[in-house]
Amino acid sequence: MDVDARVKELVELAWKKSPAFRRRMEEAGLTPHQIRGVDNLVLVPVLKKEELAHLQAQAPPFGGLLAVDVKELARIFVSPGPIFDPQGAVKDYWRRAQALEAAGFGPGDLVVNTFSYHLTPAGFMYDEGLRSLGVVVVPTGVGNREFQVEIITRLGITGFVGTPSFLAALLEVAREKGHGPGAFPLKKALLSAEPLPPSLRRMFQEEWGIDTYQCYGTADVGTIGFECFCKEGLHVARDMVVQICDPATGKPLPPGEVGEVVVTLLSHVCPLIRFATGDLSRFLEEPCPCGRWAAPRLAGFLGRVGDAVKVRGLFIHGHQVRALAGEFPWIKALRVVVEREGVRDTLALLVEGEGVAPGDLETLQRRAGDLFRLRIDTIELLEPGRLGQGKVLEDRRRWD
Repeated sequence: MDVDARVKELVELAWKKSPAFRRRMEEAGLTPHQIRGVDNLVLVPVLKKEELAHLQAQAPPFGGLLAVDVKELARIFVSPGPIFDPQGAVKDYWRRAQALEAAGFGPGDLVVNTFSYHLTPAGFMYDEGLRSLGVVVVPTGVGNREFQVEIITRLGITGFVGTPSFLAALLEVAREKGHGPGAFPLKKALLSAEPLPPSLRRMFQEEWGIDTYQCYGTADVGTIGFECFCKEGLHVARDMVVQICDPATGKPLPPGEVGEVVVTLLSHVCPLIRFATGDLSRFLEEPCPCGRWAAPRLAGFLGRVGDAVKVRGLFIHGHQVRALAGEFPWIKALRVVVEREGVRDTLALLVEGEGVAPGDLETLQRRAGDLFRLRIDTIELLEPGRLGQGKVLEDRRRWD
């Protein structure tokens, strides 16, 4: 079945099974008969990522987007927001195997999966993709860097999946323990959840001999793009349609222009149609030298639109910061600041308050860590008027 036929079939299914999609179509004056293929998708209003939490709160647990009975799912994950992410009972549901295969993973590899296995789906995304390729997985999750280095050396681990910053942290520990380049078994890595600066990639590949690839995806739709051995952009993954759209209008932009990544997931479990990820990218116009994948390529992550920032693989949303401030009557203004020290993201809270009692700042710091599921590195009480009523999230990171 070609892509146009699959899109037409998906829209008809979603119209019957997904109340939220049907409502979106009806509000736009559309019927399924008007969506005959990819070119007609532009008629469907986009669904913004930040709308998911609101939809799910109004119609729990999945906001009327699920097209199967909840009992047919394999797992339910909880991403910050909170947003519930369904996993269908389908082999390699997140379609990660194609990215792993392109990065050279296969039978005979032993791989540490350093993504978390609890609440958010990243750990299982990679686990199921690796297992479908016949790879032996060591589910280490995050943290315990010294112990993970010991595991890698004692088991002769050949592959790594995780964030670029965590791989850099492991290699730093490995060096401290005398396992320098040439004496460390890792040979390949698939990295995701944060940008990979060119300087860091050079360090992995040229200094440590670790063949390094990037994968791009979200908890909502799984794999969106991945690198091949040419490492010249991200091939669009199978079982989806990706458009680069004007963030304001939702209309597709000409090739080469930067816009928002909008995804239509060809899934009968949770058919997300015209889902706006909030990520910016552009299509590369020239064909990939690899000649293997005919699909278009994305230039990679080029920034964000909307009121959210990704930190250590997790999103912090502006509405979360505002809700946090509302829990403490003494707070007059609150801002979350993201910076980068070396290869590590840091989080700081800047707060203006009135009548701040002993222990209030510590309580706020703990509560913020629980809410965002991220460690808050510092908290600073500022004089009134320093923050004003401006933005609640500030990303000061720079990627070379």
